[in-house]
Amino acid sequence: MKLDALAGSPASLISGRFLLVGYVPTCAGALYLLTLLWAGAPHTPLAFHRAWHTANTLGAGEILALFLLMLVVAILLHPLQLPLVRLLEGYWPVRVSAITAYGVRRQNRHRARVSANTALAGGTAPTPDEVRRAGLALVALRQTFPSEVALTRPTRLGNALAAAEDRAGRSYGWDAPVAWPRLYPLLGDPVRAMVDNRRDVLDATVRLSVTGLLCGLASVLLLAPTGWWVLLSAAPLVIARLAYGTAVAAAIAYGESLRAAFDLHRFELYGALRVELPATRDEERAVNAQLCDFWRQGRDLGQIYVHPPAGPGPGPGP
Repeated sequence: MKLDALAGSPASLISGRFLLVGYVPTCAGALYLLTLLWAGAPHTPLAFHRAWHTANTLGAGEILALFLLMLVVAILLHPLQLPLVRLLEGYWPVRVSAITAYGVRRQNRHRARVSANTALAGGTAPTPDEVRRAGLALVALRQTFPSEVALTRPTRLGNALAAAEDRAGRSYGWDAPVAWPRLYPLLGDPVRAMVDNRRDVLDATVRLSVTGLLCGLASVLLLAPTGWWVLLSAAPLVIARLAYGTAVAAAIAYGESLRAAFDLHRFELYGALRVELPATRDEERAVNAQLCDFWRQGRDLGQIYVHPPAGPGPGPGP
């Protein structure tokens, strides 16, 4: 996902984004595993009163050291946020290509079912309900799948983000992955806040999903010798599954914010680049395609710059 380039900036380490995306999931996972250990895992059946007793005996210095340790772990894991998103998108190693291919086939079957719901029955005039259902199916298709079948990813999250990349600015001739880093600094405060908030929710739910999965697997190992207590491992796995579904919804919302950003602020790019404003939609698409080719491949634009008129010079001296 090339649009994630801004996700790992150093400034984010001291922001609310870091607390939401990095620190809170790390603390939740660490406290869950510590509770199991304090309760007696893996050597004895769990007794949560032991965990409560251990927690109550911790001094202020020990509690501070524990949370500082979790802070250090969260900081060390922060650069892995983009790889985690890409992992859940379905960018997997070649050695698991069979699994990737199976996931793509499965997603394409789902795509075909959604696409079939966009068609209206022929022969008779469609009812308002049929038109509404077809319209909702078309919206879902555009939000959850890229326009070309060849771009299909093996996961729901991957396809939602591929749709965001593929469709943001597409109708204007922009290639979002190369145009977005240039457009983002020009966004107004309301649109920037919307984009950032939705991106934070996406990253936080991805991190929570991965944390839940890892905690679930770790608790299986910890609780396997304790008998029926191993069923407690289902709790973080359920959280991981719910968080993944929320991440897909967040990716759809993030894609909508990207499209809104191009709709509202794309003309500001021309002024920043000193490019003449296009007069028609066809001219806009042609200019945007040339700019994207230049950014992507370094093709010469042959551009004539259009500078704003110079301000009034200094007045006459006394």
